[in-house]
Amino acid sequence: MVALDGPSGTGKTTVARKLADRLGAGYLDTGAMYRLVTLAVLRAGTDPADTDAVGHLAHDVHFSIGTSPERPEVRLGEEDVAADIRGPEVTQAVSAVSAVPQVRELLVARQRRIIADVLAATGGIVVEGRDIGTVVAPESPLKVYLTASADVRAARRSGQDSAAGRETSVAAARESVERRDRLDSTRTASPLRAAEDAVPVDTSELSIDQVIVALAELACRRGLLDDCPAGAEAEARA
Repeated sequence: MVALDGPSGTGKTTVARKLADRLGAGYLDTGAMYRLVTLAVLRAGTDPADTDAVGHLAHDVHFSIGTSPERPEVRLGEEDVAADIRGPEVTQAVSAVSAVPQVRELLVARQRRIIADVLAATGGIVVEGRDIGTVVAPESPLKVYLTASADVRAARRSGQDSAAGRETSVAAARESVERRDRLDSTRTASPLRAAEDAVPVDTSELSIDQVIVALAELACRRGLLDDCPAGAEAEARA
């Protein structure tokens, strides 16, 4: 298993999916799960700041999330909401919903069940989020914490929004990622932080392919990849 944590705009989702494909493993986007609950909260007309109401509603939300890196389906009930959960309203409210202890308890338990099921079925999974290495799966044999400068992350987020047809600017994207960083790192329940034994990887000056190469090398050294260069696994055991 690979636990991949880090703030928004570091390339987590793209990297996690490509790495899972490289490893022949499953894939889980835990952030999408919090966005699903947030979308349900907004559609119900519930105030994201009303922790009791949000916690109660979260228990009644029926959603499914795929674990295929090629096509990770995201459904609220029977509806495909992969695009809806990335909208600005959800992005604005997801930190508040994610900070509700009842929501985190519910989703962490579900994440652990999904991880166990995928590991039993395929033997490997790449899980991305903000508390995977610290809370969800602290026993993971490889923990990686992706970082990037605020300017780079803002530019990436603005590019993603533009590609998806959402109105944006780099300045607005920077304000959004910095706000999310502040809220996620200061919340009481499972704050955003690197696990003590996580390997930090700064993606500011790296292409996606370069990040994948770096992580594949780490996976080789931890014995998580079969087709490693000669000596990689021996180096890990030395």
